[in-house]
Amino acid sequence: MTDDFSGLGLSTKVTDAVTAAGYSKPTEIQAQAIPHLLQKKDLIGIAQTGTGKTASFVLPMLTLLENGRARARMPRTLILEPTRELAAQVSENFEKYGKNHRLTMALIIGGVSFEDQNKKLDRGVDVLIATPGRLLDQIDRGKIMLNGVEILVIDEADRMLDMGFIDDIEKICSRLPARRQTMLFSATMDAQIERLTKKFLRDPVHVQVSRAASTADTIDQKLVKVGSKPEDKRASLRERIRASEGLTNAIIFCNRKRDVATLARSLERHGFSAGALHGDMDQKSRMETLDAFKNNRLTLLVASDVAARGLDIPAVSHVFNFDVPVHAEDYVHRIGRTGRAGRLGVAYTLVAPADGKHLDAILKLIQKPIEYLDTGKTAPAAAPEDDDRPARPARSRRGGPRSRAEAGAATEPTPATEVKQKPADDASAKPEAAPSERGQRRGRSRQRPEAEQAPPEAGTSNSPFGNDGPIPAFLLRSTRVVS
Repeated sequence: MTDDFSGLGLSTKVTDAVTAAGYSKPTEIQAQAIPHLLQKKDLIGIAQTGTGKTASFVLPMLTLLENGRARARMPRTLILEPTRELAAQVSENFEKYGKNHRLTMALIIGGVSFEDQNKKLDRGVDVLIATPGRLLDQIDRGKIMLNGVEILVIDEADRMLDMGFIDDIEKICSRLPARRQTMLFSATMDAQIERLTKKFLRDPVHVQVSRAASTADTIDQKLVKVGSKPEDKRASLRERIRASEGLTNAIIFCNRKRDVATLARSLERHGFSAGALHGDMDQKSRMETLDAFKNNRLTLLVASDVAARGLDIPAVSHVFNFDVPVHAEDYVHRIGRTGRAGRLGVAYTLVAPADGKHLDAILKLIQKPIEYLDTGKTAPAAAPEDDDRPARPARSRRGGPRSRAEAGAATEPTPATEVKQKPADDASAKPEAAPSERGQRRGRSRQRPEAEQAPPEAGTSNSPFGNDGPIPAFLLRSTRVVS
């Protein structure tokens, strides 16, 4: 691997900008990918997060674009990103490394005025960075023609597929010229993407600098056992945040957008500097929150997986998985927000009794054991066999389903309220008593009769018609056939 960027074949303008940005030695993915890309070869790049994949295609693209000129509504290069945040981040990289160039760039994402985007497109852009949905909208409006694209980049390819963008990508690629250079970059790779590369790429160079779906050795990973109730998990998270040494900032991941907002409000009420980031927020609010976190005006960023992929936020010291991710690959991307560029990082994952199945999938994927943090607390009892089944929602007085999590989503109970709350499993702590007639009817459908038990007879205690009572009279009435 070359010791500096000057040996990779990049132009002087690009290497000067890289040096001015404070980088002197390329990462492994950059050292391997850039020479191939400068030769205009198609490429598949696989590397764990935090290894500099974005610069791997931005730097050679800047060099290749130095000759030529963009025409109105006909971009010369196209970069597809799964989320608005990733697209905005790539645009920042172009501004930083392309400061010595006079190249034009447009960011085509949702949540931004069409009018502002159209003005740039009408003047002509060398680099078009877009999310698939907004790009197709602009194509349908006749504002973009892709027949002049020389270079296509599909970034975070596996995430594109996970988010259901495969059909959009195929539509976009069908409008591109056959003679083009194509690159796919991702942290994980599966058989489906491998098959798609045969359709999108021509004789690609395969660069893999780490085992697919591996986690960085610079990240100290720990598991934390917690209770199932949302208020218990929130209390455990607060305890862990306060006890974490060297925490300067942290990203906290939740599986559901609703829980992101709830948890952020809860942390604020307990005196933490926290903000929320999820897909239902408008673009202006998302960018303002992200900017506040990047510039240390927020200490804790509570996020859904919209923030897990590829966001380059400098020096994130800790990552907390408030929920164990449902998809094992998301664990790799989440904890990859820390321990970046050789820095040390810490990742804690809160594990509730029902999370065993998802945790097993993560351990199988990363092929690395993760230790439980010794908190000195008693470990929870083993989960019952049917614990993976979703809890049956309680009914509100109005008849609609209302789970305990939904009931507590708006406001978190104060400590005084928590003491007064009746535990969900109070009934199991009481001595067993003879069930009432009503309770027996409700519970019987869940009782499993023993193998040697004879079939129940009508009018017995085992009968579905009640407690040792006679068969209901309406079933004994004679029937009359009306001719």
